[in-house]
Amino acid sequence: MLDIKFVRENVDLVRENIAKKFQDDKLPLVDEVLKLDEKWRKEKYAADGLRAKRNKVSEEINQLMKGGKKKEAQVLIQEAKEIPAAIKESEEVEQRLWNELREKLSGIPNIMSDRVPIGKDDSENVVEKVYGKPKDPKFDLKGHVELLEELGMADFESSSDVAGTGFFYMEGDLALLNRALINYTIDKMVKHGFRYIETPLLLRGDVINRVTDLHDQENMIYRIENDDLALIGTSEHSLIGRFVDKEVNVKDLPIKHTSYSMCFRKEIGSHGIDEKGLFRTHQFNKVEMVVICKPEESDDYFEKMKKISVEILKDLGLPIRVLKICSGDLGDLKKEQVDIEVYSPRRKGYIEAGSCSNLTDCQARKLGITTRIKGERVVPHTLNNTALATPRPLVAILENNQQKNGTVKVPKVLIPYMGGKEVIGKKEK
Repeated sequence: MLDIKFVRENVDLVRENIAKKFQDDKLPLVDEVLKLDEKWRKEKYAADGLRAKRNKVSEEINQLMKGGKKKEAQVLIQEAKEIPAAIKESEEVEQRLWNELREKLSGIPNIMSDRVPIGKDDSENVVEKVYGKPKDPKFDLKGHVELLEELGMADFESSSDVAGTGFFYMEGDLALLNRALINYTIDKMVKHGFRYIETPLLLRGDVINRVTDLHDQENMIYRIENDDLALIGTSEHSLIGRFVDKEVNVKDLPIKHTSYSMCFRKEIGSHGIDEKGLFRTHQFNKVEMVVICKPEESDDYFEKMKKISVEILKDLGLPIRVLKICSGDLGDLKKEQVDIEVYSPRRKGYIEAGSCSNLTDCQARKLGITTRIKGERVVPHTLNNTALATPRPLVAILENNQQKNGTVKVPKVLIPYMGGKEVIGKKEK
C-alpha cells in the first residue's frame, strides 16, 4: 500500500505507473483516493479543532474558577459538556473515511523499479542471465511420474483417494532426497546469516488480508470454514505477519529470517504434460527467506537474496536461468521481481523454481510495521525470496540426472545428506 502523502505529491507518476502495468481499469482509483483524502483531512482538521477547543475551554473554566467567577464558569461548563459528543461523532466520521481511503489505496500498485521490463503478460518477461548449458538426453527420458511409480518411490493414486488431486505420497529414496534438499538449503541459509525459524501453519484472517493482495487470496489461500483462520501459502506470510502493528527497533535491522514449512495452495495450474505428479500441487515443502531492512538497503538485499537462490540451484548442478518479471505480470505489492527457473529436458524448456521480490514499504505499511530512524517514524522495506521449493527441483534432478538404466544420480552436495548414497533407482519393498 502506497503512502497517501506520496500519492498526493506524485499523482502523475502514480497514474503513469498504473498505465505501464496495463491496469487502466485502476486509473479512476487515483481520483477516488484524492477525493477521499481531501474529505479525510477536512474531517481530521475538524476533529483536531474540537479537541483544541475542549482544551481551551477547560483552561478558561479553571481560570474563571480561580478568579471566583463561578457564574461565568458555569456557562462554559455547559458548553464543555457538549464537546465530547461532537468529538466522538467527528472521530467516527474521520475513522470511516480513513478506512475507505486505506481500502482504495490498497488497490493502487507499488511504484515499479526502472529495471522492470514493460510488457502485458508473462509472455513478455525477459531473460536476465543463464547458468549452465542444458543437455538433452540421447535416450528416451521417462517422465518423473512414470519413473517414480516404477521405482515405488511415490504413490499418486492413494493420495488422490485420501485427499484428492494435487497431493502425493513420497517414500524411500525420493522422500530422503526431498529431506536432503530441505536440510541442505537450511544449512546454506544459516551460513548466509539468516536466523532459522519454524512458524505457525495457520494465520488469522486479518493477518492474511494484510500480508497478501486480493489476487493471491482468491487464487491461493485455503480458508478454514467457521473459523477466522487460513492455511499459509508460504512461510513468508507468518514470518512477516509476526511483526504486524509492531515498531521494530532500528538496532535490530536488518532482520534476516528463514523458515522451512509445508505450504498449502488452492491453485494447481494449467493442465497438460505431467498433470499428475510433483510439478504443481496443493501441498509442498519450501524453505523461504525474508528480510526487513532500512529503505536505502532494500535494492542491495534484493541482489543478495537473488544471488543465494542462484547459488543453491547451481550447487545442485542444474541448468538455470533468471527471468525478469515484466510490468503486466508483476504483483501489485512489488517493486521488482525475478523468477529463478530450472531446465526440464522433458519439456525442453525452463520451469519456475522460485521467485525473489522487493516490496519496498508497501507490505510493511499494510501490516502497520514501523521503525524509528534518528527519532523519525519510518516504514521499513520488506523482501521475500524462495530459497528452495522442493517439488520442481526434484523433477529437474530426476530428469537432468536420469541415466539410461532408469537410475538417478544424486547431486554431489546432497550425498552427505543421503547417508553417502550416490545413486537412487532400485525399487524397494
